[in-house]
Amino acid sequence: MAERRVTIGWAEGLHARPASIFVRAATAAGVPVTVARAGGAPVNAASMLAVLSLGAEGGEEIVLASTAADAAAAEAALDRLAKLVSEGLEELPETV
Repeated sequence: MAERRVTIGWAEGLHARPASIFVRAATAAGVPVTVARAGGAPVNAASMLAVLSLGAEGGEEIVLASTAADAAAAEAALDRLAKLVSEGLEELPETV
């Protein structure tokens, strides 16, 4: 399993627009990804309702994880999502 711990760079956390950007990026990752608050239960990162239910705030640490069989694809997807979240970007970066 691949995992990344990342601090949320969006001031509003994973709410409304940032959550929508994150969910679209997680869906586009092409591998299964979960997200959890540090110490919390993971939820499907491609589900808007699940991500919103976390209530994750800006500056808070979250854990991104993937159990994809293709380890390289999982690592690349998590790197891209971690960059998106930590930098509070408005769209998924083309490269890491």
